[in-house]
Parts: sequence; C-alpha cells; structure tokens
Amino acid sequence: MTATPPHHVPVWPPHDGGISAAFLSMLQDGSWADYSGHHGRSLQQALQQMHGSAHCVLCSSGTAAMELALRGCRVGQSTGDEVVLCAYDFKSNFINVLLVGGKPVLVDSLPGEPTVDPQRVRAALTEKTRAIIVSHLHGMNGGVQQIRELAAEQGIPVIEDACQAIGGVYGGRRAGSIGDVSIFSFGGSKLITAGRGGALLTSSTAIAQRVQLWQQRGNEAYPLSELQAAVLLPQLALLEARSVLRMANVDRLHIQLRSDPLLEPVIPAELRLQPGQRPAGFLPAFYKMAFRLRTGVPAELRATIASRCQDEGILLSPAFPALHRIHARSRWRAAGDLANAEDLGQRLMTLHHPLLLQPPGSLDRTAAQISSITANLAGMGSGGQG
Repeated sequence: MTATPPHHVPVWPPHDGGISAAFLSMLQDGSWADYSGHHGRSLQQALQQMHGSAHCVLCSSGTAAMELALRGCRVGQSTGDEVVLCAYDFKSNFINVLLVGGKPVLVDSLPGEPTVDPQRVRAALTEKTRAIIVSHLHGMNGGVQQIRELAAEQGIPVIEDACQAIGGVYGGRRAGSIGDVSIFSFGGSKLITAGRGGALLTSSTAIAQRVQLWQQRGNEAYPLSELQAAVLLPQLALLEARSVLRMANVDRLHIQLRSDPLLEPVIPAELRLQPGQRPAGFLPAFYKMAFRLRTGVPAELRATIASRCQDEGILLSPAFPALHRIHARSRWRAAGDLANAEDLGQRLMTLHHPLLLQPPGSLDRTAAQISSITANLAGMGSGGQG
C-alpha cells in the first residue's frame, strides 16, 4: 500500500497581489528608503481608526511595544514596582517587566483555559502594583474588560496584549481597544506580518508622551520601516475576511475532533453554541487554536503527538511553558497557587493559524490525520512513546 504523502505545510504569508503591488510601488518611487513617510502614517491612521485610539506608535516588534507600554505606565520608576500577569503567558512579557525594573506578580489562569482569572488578579493588587498585563491567547477573550473595570477602582493601568489577536472582536469590542494601552506584533508568523514589527495604541496622552520621550533619541530607538508599513496595509484590508474563514475552520475542526480520545479542543464558549445562537459582535482571532490533553492522558504523551503530527506537516506543537517553571524563584512573586497555569504548561497544544486558511477538503484531511495519530496512540495505552 502506498503511504499517504505528508501534508504540505501552508506558506505564510500567502502569495498576495497587494503585497507585490506595494513592493513594486516602493521600488518605483523610492519611498521604501524614507525614514518617516506616508506608508507609516497611513498604517497609524488605519490602526487608530480600527481601534478608536487617539495615539499610535509604530515600533520594531511586539516585544518592544510591551517595553514601551510598561515605561509609558511608569513601571520601574520606584523601587518595588510590581506588574500583575498570568503565569501562563508569553515569556517576553515577564522579561520586559524585569527589564524596566519591575517585579512580575504571577496569578493563576482559569481552569483549563489560557486566560487569566480576574478574581486572582483582584487579590494580587497591592499599593506596589503599577500595571496589569492581560493577554488574548489562542483565540480566547482575555477578560480585559472586567479586569480594566476592577483596576480602574484603584487607578491601575491595564496593558492589553493583542499580539495574537489583531482583528478579533469580543463583546462588540476590538481586541486592543479596551486596555489603557494596547500592543500588537507584526512578526513573521503573525496574522499580519512584516517579518518584524509592532505597534502601541493608547488614548492616554500622558502614556503616549512618556513613550515618545523614551524612544525619541534624535531618531526613534525602535522604528518600523516604511517598507514594513507598506506591506502591512494590504494585509490589514484582508484581515477580517481571513478571521471569518479561520473561525469557520475552527468550528469545523471542533466538530470533527471534539470526541478525540486524547485531545480536547479549547475554544471560546460562544463557539460551542450553534451559529444562530452566537452573540453579535463576536469574531475571535485565531493565531493558534488550542487543544488540551484530556484528563487521565499522561502529560509526556504531548511530545509524541506533536512529533507525529509534525512528521505529517501538521503544525501542532506544545504550547507555552508556565512562567514560574522557566524563571528563577527570586525573580517573581506568586499571588496564590498556580495549579491551572501549571496544568496548561504541561498539557496544552496549539495548531498554527496557516492551517486554518485551508479549503474544506484539506482541513478535513488535517482532522483525519490528527484523529489517526491520536487513535493509534490511545490504542497503545500510556506507553505511546514507541
């Protein structure tokens, strides 16, 4: 019998006539070499209009945007400044807090979800708290609206990390439009990409002024080039249509894999409703679709599932490790136990978004291959490493 050929890994970014036209236009008019020009201004205006923000600062990466956001919130200006964030989050957020002179305060996630627990956040706040970081991860709503309301009671700014969630809409609000300051990434794998790049949005004039004072050193310290801005603009125009397609394909995968013996899809509660029952103003942005090993499945099986999927060209990988497991204990403070984040760090997996733009036939083949891999491993019992 002839073996089924490995999956073809989708190209990202996809071939796009708008990007090609932008490159050709820049070659003809020389605008790619400008320090600051109309491409960057157009991108700033588009992002501000999209998110209802008064100020937009373009920068070199999402990591740089987080540093600038922390500095804009005055983290590190006093000894002992603390920043609250979920113990399940991207590691550069933790490192940026240390970089600016703050101390990360880690709180637990909700059970089984890559989302910070708002009640744990409330309990973690002290007179030393200078900011709260809330991240939208794996298509989930980070709960930033509720957290901003409780933070406002104590005058604490909320930094909304929408690096994975540009274009997402939750409860009628754009991801990146709710926090006191919000950040985005345009890295090579992101939903819109310039290879590198980022942006910071805020409607606080004070935060915007502090950010500009920090990075203006004759030239901008962390610039986004005109070339990068120009290729982001046509992708921004296609973002909503691609978000709709990704959501439909997450729906399709959820239906086909919800009875998988090893993996449980982790999706927003709204997607578990029938399409006609879903609330208006809901369009999750899936940079990754998450799956969690089912209760009773050994955590060490995750690496085997990932390896076998990747052999087939299926970009299913272990998710982030919990932050408290990869940083020295002296560098952070825990506010309560971190059991849920610990579980996610050991048992969560993520499927990369280019697979979510496949046509139905290819997507069904992806689901069938995942099912075949997990069924074989389940049939071997917990000794599935062989």
